[in-house]
Amino acid sequence: MRIKKISLLVVCALMLSLVSCSTPVQYSSDIETVMFTDSADRTVEVPKDITRVAPSGAVATMILATLCPEYMVCVSSTPSSAQYKYLPERLLNLPTTGQLYGAKSTINLESLIEASPQIIIDLGDPKENIDADMDALQKTTGIATVFINADLYHIADAYRSMGELLGLEERAEEIASFLDETMAMAEENSAKIPEAERKSVMYTTGTTGLNVNAFGSVQTLVLDIVGVDNAIVLDAVSNQSGGNTIDMEQLYQYNPDVIVFTSGSVYSTVSDMAAWSDVKAIQNGTYYETPYLPYNWMSNPPSINMSIGVWWLGNLVYPEVYDYDMVEVAQRIYRLFWNYDLTIEEAQSMLANSTLKDADL
Repeated sequence: MRIKKISLLVVCALMLSLVSCSTPVQYSSDIETVMFTDSADRTVEVPKDITRVAPSGAVATMILATLCPEYMVCVSSTPSSAQYKYLPERLLNLPTTGQLYGAKSTINLESLIEASPQIIIDLGDPKENIDADMDALQKTTGIATVFINADLYHIADAYRSMGELLGLEERAEEIASFLDETMAMAEENSAKIPEAERKSVMYTTGTTGLNVNAFGSVQTLVLDIVGVDNAIVLDAVSNQSGGNTIDMEQLYQYNPDVIVFTSGSVYSTVSDMAAWSDVKAIQNGTYYETPYLPYNWMSNPPSINMSIGVWWLGNLVYPEVYDYDMVEVAQRIYRLFWNYDLTIEEAQSMLANSTLKDADL
């Protein structure tokens, strides 16, 4: 009987039937193993020498692609043609296996098992019942499964944990050190901004500009870290990439100092839309479009891409405090993450609707 595509609901049903009892993976006697304690406090037996790794979803795919693309046996989704030149070539032809969490919470267990990974790694923010979810996935696939906390506050340590797990300590430390530098830079600079001078920022998603990521969403960690006030404060906050939806009345109520639009939105036409004409950010011209290749610099998914978002948003909103050349920063990050030599012209094109919006290029 073939194992079909299975939704998270089915995995959760399996999880409930297992209660909280983790089933160890069975290894042949010729495979040397070690014990690894993950971020969910699960102690998992894993192969000592790991060279075949599967991500659990989009966040893990992106992070693993920066650390060990040569070890990856699958990806969560097929990259778009616009992403091709930035990503390791071998990723373009790997099988896709979906993702365990999120709005598209389906995972193709058949493809996952057929890819023959030695381990499945889930990376990102900790979900409720994460330990039981990992146990269920391990039980269902028969493949060692671990969770490593990799939200923006813990992502440097996540790289170090993966470096230890996969025997890639030197490469992992190279990236982790940069991430430590990023967080230290933002902490120092955000502390210089008086509370009364903090700007309110609305971070939009989708095409209309009225899908927003509210305060408290994991998608808005960049805003929290650089020292802006999230203009959108709601009682019920969505952590999905689409965020919450507001109406025009609410938009005028929040009236942000700055609006950050996503690519493919109303950014290019919003200044001609009568309904938006009295919004402060539109009147002042302080509305921008987030660079998005190979991934959105602000989130979606909330992964390693958010670190470049910290440098970008800080420099965009508070250039007198976050004082550096964003073109040079982008070139450095693309070389570090993707081994891609971003040209000055490419960086300027990415920043044309934000940092360099008023520049005469």
